[in-house]
Amino acid sequence: MSDPAAGGRRAGTRSARGADRTGLRDEVMDAAYAAGWTVVRKMPEPAARLAFAALADRTWHRHGAGVRQLEKNLCRVLGKDAVDDEVRILSKKVLRSYFRYWLEVFRLPEYSRARILGRMRVTGEKKIFANLEAGRGVILALPHMGNYEHAGAWLVHRGYPFTTVAERLKPESLFDRFVAFREGLGMEVLAHKGASAYGRMAQRLRAGRPVCLVVDRDLTESGIDVEFFGATARMPAVSAALALQTGAALIPVTLWYEGEYWAARVHEEIPAPGEGGRQEKIQAMTQELARVFEAGIAAHPEDWHMLQKVWVDDIADGTDGTG
Repeated sequence: MSDPAAGGRRAGTRSARGADRTGLRDEVMDAAYAAGWTVVRKMPEPAARLAFAALADRTWHRHGAGVRQLEKNLCRVLGKDAVDDEVRILSKKVLRSYFRYWLEVFRLPEYSRARILGRMRVTGEKKIFANLEAGRGVILALPHMGNYEHAGAWLVHRGYPFTTVAERLKPESLFDRFVAFREGLGMEVLAHKGASAYGRMAQRLRAGRPVCLVVDRDLTESGIDVEFFGATARMPAVSAALALQTGAALIPVTLWYEGEYWAARVHEEIPAPGEGGRQEKIQAMTQELARVFEAGIAAHPEDWHMLQKVWVDDIADGTDGTG
């Protein structure tokens, strides 16, 4: 007969070992990001770019779960039923773009104001500034495209510091590093905590200030189902809800790279529908946001850094991108 107490001790030992491994992994991640903001930040730029391109290619060749999910997402974008050579080539370009984003995140605190402003190519930015100068709040809604950290620094240097939210990361020290990084660029950063963050963003918008949100993937488990590249995806409702509640302008922005430059398109405001209840209006506005994102991603798929699940079918099947 087995000894229940012995079994409990073994289970407890396994649990403790699992906790130890988790703690060690968190410490390693925190140390890696700390090195990024110290060592990588000070490296000669050509060497850093070569190193990150090599890391991107190595990650692509390993073909882990994130890359498999990326390729599944790209199949949706390209209208393909399965991964083929075109998707594989495109996924490699995405990894290069994604690692460029991280390289620039680590080095952005070193960039001068002249570089941040001078290498940013923006179309339609007058829509942002006209609303803010009139005292109306603006919600800039973005997908995970290009370098939205740089776009935020550009907006700050144009004289418009803004509020955003940050996903809670583990360990806490890693989250603190990201908050410090963004605050160092002039952003106000709120932890992703539902009602508290929502209320403070509403206050900023009513005061005529900008709020920037990356909203092409739901992190709350209370998102809205929208049609996206011909299938049902789940996106956050927060940007539309804030616009309805505060009267702020909901303006989509899509981002991409143009050689050594950063590029952005500021799209037309998404107005609140004239008819329907609150939930119906939020649904319609979020669907229109998805339509704008869809067009921007289709134009620059190599700069959409989505290695996570977005579509409802993918979320429901519980696979890592291989199913």
